[in-house]
Amino acid sequence: MFSNKKNNNMGKTQAINSPDTINIINSGTNITGDVNSGGDIRINGSLKGNIYAEGKVIIGSSGTIEGNINCSNADIEGTIQGKITIKSLLSLKSTARINGDIITSKLSVEPGAMFTGTCKMENSDNDKKVE
Repeated sequence: MFSNKKNNNMGKTQAINSPDTINIINSGTNITGDVNSGGDIRINGSLKGNIYAEGKVIIGSSGTIEGNINCSNADIEGTIQGKITIKSLLSLKSTARINGDIITSKLSVEPGAMFTGTCKMENSDNDKKVE
């Protein structure tokens, strides 16, 4: 009855929620609850809950998060109150406002970004050096 595939206008079948899918929560949208994504997600609205994403999380300048983020990579322009755990690269843009702890492998911070909390740098499993 339910399928993870849909037909497009040309008769071809596409996978729904594939890792290549980009999910967008636009400004003016308020969500309460956890978000799980197999791909990338961009939030320009408001979320009270946790984000778990296999791909990249982008928090736009109008985006606000009250909860934890766990993903592969992230670009933050908006406001986050919660713990951020990133497997690879976390980029804090100049408009970013973070109140919480960060765990990441790589960190990029633009001048003007504000961060209150602790930061722990850890190598991801893919980045560990063999001795």
